[in-house]
Amino acid sequence: MIQRLTNCWLKLVLMGLVITGGFQASASELSDLLKTSDHVLLMRHALAPGIGDPAGYKLQDCKTQRNLDAKGREQAQKTGQWLKAQGVGSALVFSSAWCRCKDTAENLAFSAPVLEPSLNSFFDDMRQGPQSNLNLQKFIGGQLKSKGDKALILVTHHVNIAAFVGENVGSGDMVLAKVNAAGKMLSFKIYPSPY
Repeated sequence: MIQRLTNCWLKLVLMGLVITGGFQASASELSDLLKTSDHVLLMRHALAPGIGDPAGYKLQDCKTQRNLDAKGREQAQKTGQWLKAQGVGSALVFSSAWCRCKDTAENLAFSAPVLEPSLNSFFDDMRQGPQSNLNLQKFIGGQLKSKGDKALILVTHHVNIAAFVGENVGSGDMVLAKVNAAGKMLSFKIYPSPY
């Protein structure tokens, strides 16, 4: 009986090591791909209750916009911690000018985010979508040429991500996109928000 229990215990320990090893291998896959010159991580801003922005909002005045709530700020912080746990050590972070994106980017706690116009929302005028997407591709292509082995993280909006990859994502979700030299998406993988 004791021998059987010992054998079962050893099998469980070995299974745990195999499973843990599998998680570590896939965990490093994200950071390894983000070090290359053909992958970028797009992130939809964290939780900000509502849809769109109030009438008459101003980009220079966060009080007039739809913003992250406490849960959204916590989601962004924990996502930054999760990315670091995956092995993402250093990153260039760019953000839309909207406060909910800037706050998400800051709460990831990598480098200070830089505002990038091609990440700005076109929700108020969907006709701008195709040109915005071309601008985003050009920006990504340029950044990937000079980023070295740092991750490239872009915090943006639902409409921008949907135009780029053709999929809807939730608040705080991330999309790892493989792109060509011109920044055009070739394939992608969605990472749902870990929190």
